[in-house]
Amino acid sequence: MLIRNGGVGKTTTTVNLGNGLVRSGKKVLLIDLDPQGDLTTSLGFKNQDNMENTIKTLLEKVIQKIEIDQEEAILKNNERIDLIPANIELEALETSMIKYIDKENILKKYVSKVRENYDYILIDCRPSLGLLTINALATADSVIIPVQAQYLPLKGMTQLFQTIDKTRVHINRKLKIEGVLLTIADMKTKLAKTTIETLRNNYGRNIKIYNTVIPMGVKAAESTIEGKSVYAYDKKSKPAIAYEEFTKEVLANSERTKARTYECR
Repeated sequence: MLIRNGGVGKTTTTVNLGNGLVRSGKKVLLIDLDPQGDLTTSLGFKNQDNMENTIKTLLEKVIQKIEIDQEEAILKNNERIDLIPANIELEALETSMIKYIDKENILKKYVSKVRENYDYILIDCRPSLGLLTINALATADSVIIPVQAQYLPLKGMTQLFQTIDKTRVHINRKLKIEGVLLTIADMKTKLAKTTIETLRNNYGRNIKIYNTVIPMGVKAAESTIEGKSVYAYDKKSKPAIAYEEFTKEVLANSERTKARTYECR
């Protein structure tokens, strides 16, 4: 699960971490849990509003206790990544989910049906801490938090940590913070360097701060527009090299469990 406010490279990180894991020989499932469907678009699927089967239809079947085929609604893009897409219809479902018993665990019930098929499951969430995000937190083994290196929203991070702690206490005792990833960093600026230093000083003793820093680069943004990973778009670019190093860190930290479920936000 990757989790953080919008504008920090959350979806880009989900795409390129997922692709990096596939390139490392892992079986990976990406779940788009944002009604905007940015992850779906970034993986090359441009017609999500016309899709009949999405994460919304799967969650509805869980609620209605309808049998789900393990391959249902799973798409495969040109880079061999499995995706469960999302579209704007997910917005209405989130509003209606509030009335259901055990509403925090709807996604978890679905993931339990397919998680043994994958080494890694990455969940890309919407920026807000609504019921869909709570479902992702209830499902995930751990959370990766991308943070833009141009500024440090300390208050927002504190609130996020509090939400994760509450989820751990009340819903998912296994949930942990896997680490914080610095993104969109212009290391030529004093601001970026100060932000990274402040983050490491304030949180580094208790939370892993990844050694990899994702640099600012137009190639990463262009690749998502083209519906490709940054590796497929320009494997020699600085963002591609950085995401490859980040993938190695994730593998080194989490190889001990067969199926890891992350949220990106």
